Amino acid sequence: MPFVRIDAHDTHAGRLDALGRAVHDALVETLGIPHDDRFQVLTAHDRTRGTLRYDDYLGAHRDEGVVFVSITLRAGRATGRKQALYRRIAELAEAYAGTEPRNVFVTLTENTCADWSLGHGLAQYVGSGPC
Repeated sequence: MPFVRIDAHDTHAGRLDALGRAVHDALVETLGIPHDDRFQVLTAHDRTRGTLRYDDYLGAHRDEGVVFVSITLRAGRATGRKQALYRRIAELAEAYAGTEPRNVFVTLTENTCADWSLGHGLAQYVGSGPC
């Protein structure tokens, strides 16, 4: 049950949709997330009411095509699977949205079963077996 936020500069609706599909497809392929488990917030920043700040940290030269992807998900995935996820997001962002892989910045935030309510004010994962 990942929750995804994607932020990009001056992005038209088609590019935002393509980036959302890229991240979702990568989650399905690399982490086995169910195909219908999609919860995303896609935001375009126009540099007037909102902007993104970035530098060339750790040798990745970023430009106006930068995309920040924040994924919150339940803890427990091995490092290798996370690395596969990062690679696949970058590959699909390029294939679907024309975003250069160097411009794809991804963070994962992990939490526990008790940290989710999927509606009705319930913690659906609590007491439902393995998380």
